[in-house]
Amino acid sequence: MEAFRITGRLAANGARVFRGIGRGHVLPAPVGNWLQVDIAGEPSERGSSGLGWGREPALGLLDLLRCLEAAGADPRIDGSLIRLRGDFASWGQALSLRRALLALREAGKGVAVWAENLSAQQYLVASAAERIWLPESGSLFLVGLRTERLFLRELLQKLAVKPEVVNIGKFKSAGDMLTRGGMSDEEREQIDSWQADLFEELVGGIASGRGIEEQVVCDLIDGGPYRAAAAREAGLIDDLCYADELERELEPLVRMPAPGYSAPRRVHLVEALRYFSAFVSDPGWLPLLRDVPELVYLLASGAVRRGSGVRGIGSEGLGRLLEQIRTRHAVRGVVLRMESPGGDSLASDLLYRAVERLSREKPVVVSMGDVVASGGYYIAAAADAVFAEAGTITGSIGVLGGKLDLSGLYRRMGVAEDGVQRGARAGLLSQARGFNADERRAVRREMEGVYETFLDRVAAGRQLSREGLERVAQGRIWSGRRAHALGLVDALGGPLDALHELGARAGLRPGESFGLTLQPKMPRLPGPLNALLGGSLLSGDRRSRWI
Repeated sequence: MEAFRITGRLAANGARVFRGIGRGHVLPAPVGNWLQVDIAGEPSERGSSGLGWGREPALGLLDLLRCLEAAGADPRIDGSLIRLRGDFASWGQALSLRRALLALREAGKGVAVWAENLSAQQYLVASAAERIWLPESGSLFLVGLRTERLFLRELLQKLAVKPEVVNIGKFKSAGDMLTRGGMSDEEREQIDSWQADLFEELVGGIASGRGIEEQVVCDLIDGGPYRAAAAREAGLIDDLCYADELERELEPLVRMPAPGYSAPRRVHLVEALRYFSAFVSDPGWLPLLRDVPELVYLLASGAVRRGSGVRGIGSEGLGRLLEQIRTRHAVRGVVLRMESPGGDSLASDLLYRAVERLSREKPVVVSMGDVVASGGYYIAAAADAVFAEAGTITGSIGVLGGKLDLSGLYRRMGVAEDGVQRGARAGLLSQARGFNADERRAVRREMEGVYETFLDRVAAGRQLSREGLERVAQGRIWSGRRAHALGLVDALGGPLDALHELGARAGLRPGESFGLTLQPKMPRLPGPLNALLGGSLLSGDRRSRWI
């Protein structure tokens, strides 16, 4: 095993020599190098292997953020051109990318954005740039925020279906779509509160980025959407141009060449994927006789459920990964990147336990996406630190359960259901009838027990008093900003901020090399094909230098 490890590291160091030969072609000039970042739709949390017809290799969200951070510290990079295409609806990703662009500008680099069209989320990203361009045929869809819910009560009544819903927490509203014809006052209150915080982020970002008063921004939002020329007239973008004109438009932003350097002042666009491969993911020389510290970036997305499989967050699948990480000596800590509306309470508790066990031995930092609520937040509460974006839907500490009574629908369709039972409550979950009074009390008692356990877990994990926690629970959702103020999360930030926090908790020193492994891993292809297609993108392995 030792000989195998040494051989592998010798091969990795040899590959680094080989890659170094081509590094000079990645940054071709001492000045005028601009990092070109192409974002087609929402960045994948994992990244793309490039497999499949018409697909191109692409950096995932974390790698994009790391790439921009490295460019800010690289004296050979003048700035970054961000090209946005396709649909983009994630507020969490938008806030993370905007923060990265602001950091790039604070480092003295230029930032410019070109887009085919701009959604509100994309425009929030673009507002961090010093130049924004659209083609003449483009548009800016900036009209504000709206949250809609579907309500099926009347449809179910027409079908003679009766929902039997038991909820613990007056704000726990997931079952309302079955039982109500519109929003309850509590549902409207919590959505309005979350939306107000997100709208404030949008307005404040545009105002600071474009140098416009906030009230003027609100008026402009009320007047949207805008064709490209109208957006320019309103001061929301800087000019109109097509993609083939970008290098010409960037030239005024290029730094002047150093004295004695006779080359003309021009732009050299450097693809972000090439820059990442050549510089950002380079670990330096790997030692032959000692381990390199390893950090794990673990993705968990979807509804929480029992079992395993590729869909959602399975208690067995994720639990097995957490246990493997716990027992791997080289792993120093984990970023758990989460996106989940919740799900099965038992599965959530089993995964809370798995995260808790891991955190006793190695630091665990959670990075929340757009939504980490209910059972998802249950799991996150066991971590050492939790990061959320200002607009992340957070909390919903409450419980919901029940069934559909289909007896009326059966009668209408001429369907009969009959049975034999032993035990007074053996038919509790039967859809051939509703709950009787005794069964409803039993279900409520079960739900109350789950709710009490939920409160206990969050109070212990977040080190909050039960009394204070009960006031902010009740199934209520909070924005990440308010969750931070209430102590439900530790800090506002994205995956890159969570990674930095993990590095500090894991004891990594500035400049220290480390391995960054993406989990769950994608299947490896046969060796030559894997290497041909850029093995690290396919396997999920990353090697990096801590900065």
